[in-house]
Amino acid sequence: MTVNDEPASITEKLGAAILETVADAILVADRQGIIRLWNPGAARIFGFSPEEAIGQPLDLIIPERLRARHADGYDRVMETGESRYGSGDLLAVPALTRDGSQISVEFTIVPLSESGSRPTGMAAILRDVTSRFNEIRTLRRRVADLEKAPMAAVGEEGAGR
Repeated sequence: MTVNDEPASITEKLGAAILETVADAILVADRQGIIRLWNPGAARIFGFSPEEAIGQPLDLIIPERLRARHADGYDRVMETGESRYGSGDLLAVPALTRDGSQISVEFTIVPLSESGSRPTGMAAILRDVTSRFNEIRTLRRRVADLEKAPMAAVGEEGAGR
C-alpha cells in the first residue's frame, strides 16, 4: 500500500491489514447467526481456528445459559437493523473459549446490509477484558472486606467491657 494508491485501494488494503493484525476478535455472522469470517484475533482469544469456527453458529462462543437471550437480541437486530451496541456503546458479556473456559469480553456490533435493505448479517468486534474484570472483582471484594473490618473491631472492643 502506498500513499499514491487510489482511495478505494487504500481502504481495501487497510481493511485487510487490520483484520489480520488487530489483537481484537473480528467476526462476521450471516442472518442466521452462522460465522462467515473469523480473524486471527478471534482465533487467539477464543482458541478456535478459522477452519473450526467458520460455518458454525455463534453459539460456539456463547455460554449455554445466555443462548436464548442472545438469539432473541440477534433476531431483533436482523429484523430492525438497529442495536444499542453499535454506536460505540460496549456490552460486556461472558463468552466461551475452545477449552470450555469462560472469559469476559466487551463488544460492539455493526449490522450489515446491502443498499439499505434489511440486515444480511452483522460484524462484531470483541475484546478480551477478563484480566480487568477479575481485577475489579478482587478490588470490590477487598473493599467489602474493609467495610466489614471496622465493625468487627468495634464489636470486639465493646465485648471486653
